[in-house]
Amino acid sequence: MVPPASGPGSGSGSAVPSPSASGGSGGRPVSPPRRGRDRRARILPAPSGRPRVTGEPPRTAVIGGGIAGLAAATGLAERGVRVTLYEREPGLGGRLAGWPVELSDGSSATMSRGFHAFFRQYYNLRGLLRRADPGLSALTGLPDYPLQHSGGLRDSFARVPRTPPWSALGFAALSPTFGWRDLARMNPRAALPLLDVRVPDVYEQLDGISAAELLSRIRFPEAAHHLAFEVFSRSFFADPRRLSAAEMVLMFHIYFLGSSEGLLFDVPDEPFPQALWEPLGGYLAGHGAELRTACAVESVEPGPDGGFTVAAADGRQDCDAVVLALDTGGLRELVGRSPRLGNERWRERIARLRTAPPFLVTRLWLDRPVAAGRPGFLGTSGYGPLDNVSVLDRWEGEAARWAARTGGSVVELHAYAVDPAADRKAEEKRLLAELHRVYPETGDAKTVDVRHEWRADCPLFPVGGYPDRPTVHTPDPALVVAGDLVRTGLPVALMERAATSGFLASNALLERWGVRGQTLWTVPEKGRTALLRALAGRLG
Repeated sequence: MVPPASGPGSGSGSAVPSPSASGGSGGRPVSPPRRGRDRRARILPAPSGRPRVTGEPPRTAVIGGGIAGLAAATGLAERGVRVTLYEREPGLGGRLAGWPVELSDGSSATMSRGFHAFFRQYYNLRGLLRRADPGLSALTGLPDYPLQHSGGLRDSFARVPRTPPWSALGFAALSPTFGWRDLARMNPRAALPLLDVRVPDVYEQLDGISAAELLSRIRFPEAAHHLAFEVFSRSFFADPRRLSAAEMVLMFHIYFLGSSEGLLFDVPDEPFPQALWEPLGGYLAGHGAELRTACAVESVEPGPDGGFTVAAADGRQDCDAVVLALDTGGLRELVGRSPRLGNERWRERIARLRTAPPFLVTRLWLDRPVAAGRPGFLGTSGYGPLDNVSVLDRWEGEAARWAARTGGSVVELHAYAVDPAADRKAEEKRLLAELHRVYPETGDAKTVDVRHEWRADCPLFPVGGYPDRPTVHTPDPALVVAGDLVRTGLPVALMERAATSGFLASNALLERWGVRGQTLWTVPEKGRTALLRALAGRLG
């Protein structure tokens, strides 16, 4: 789930952090950290040390070329570490990768695993992207983040104030899902965790119950429950009945009550590879990093005198340190094939990690446009498996050029947390039928081409699962972990957790070598309003 808009924090004008340490093979300094519009954003100073490595540079293997691996590789390569990045797929980007396809009309296109929103709160991710695109010119803001329920209710964030607590009050006042009687029936004591979120305290308080149970205790209006909070919880690709309430409350803090960046977001104006990863890959190569794509790692073996041997599809390589920046299944499988990594307790925790249910992304190239007033992105509820609809030609250049040439449109559908036992062909048909309910004009359109992508590799954050999630540090100080499944102790989630954990992993290794690391930013680490924090403390 994600939002859009222009103004402070948007693609061309946002002030978001980039590192303060020296970088580049020539030692040129990277621009100092910057934040967005939120003057209460929290700065996390980098560990102190030398600007760059001196003497023989240590060699580090970064395994995984998604956001976390790219952040870790960037943090290390900029300081003079010899980095080899391994990625099993042909291109960089991980779950935001893209690949070329040929459509039935002979056109070339880029397929991906679907829409992602780049929120203005994603300080560290945006700082990473600034390495290759200092002005974030590849990101464009969407003007609204509308939500639509099949019963006719519709919410919008375009006019909601961005600064808490006015954001929450404004949303409640403007939303058709909240009435004064609904607010009077809510349980304020059960809602207290929303007012003063702290990490890791929120996990100690709420990891033992589901997101659905917490909303039931608070007695949120049923319409708001489905239209707003279910859309949030399903952003984790999980049914709210299985998702930890702590994770949902943390998300509420990051995007709503804890940050004044607002709920509007940016999107890349071209497919992910062209807009983001190819430029960033070039930046890394310019800093001496070796990028080995289409190269799976089979095992990682600790050496008798320290260091590791990485056994990959293209041979074996010795290195001084390793960053494991893999998705949940990849991490579990690689650790299982590397029996001497870590210790027994750590390995058991990794083995218990699970992935979220499957999700489906369907992309349609249609022979006619959707109605002119349709938004670029629409979150949906009550339409069977359909969770959102994107009209890509509203904002992505490649799709817009195809639409202009053919007179058609490019539409993408998401179905999160699909029952693993469901018939996939039947689900694909249901998704198309629901699109026709949401945008009836598509029912008469001819499908020029269609692609269905089924995946099941996102981390699951189940009730009670927080203690098993890995931290950046492992029993071996030369082995670190990064990714959106990692416990960071910071108020970050989704893509921003991936980027932040990648920089934290590089910082941990740089600190061992006496080198200054990456300065980071987060949204405020506690409830934003002193009065609400005091109320939560008194009634809690």
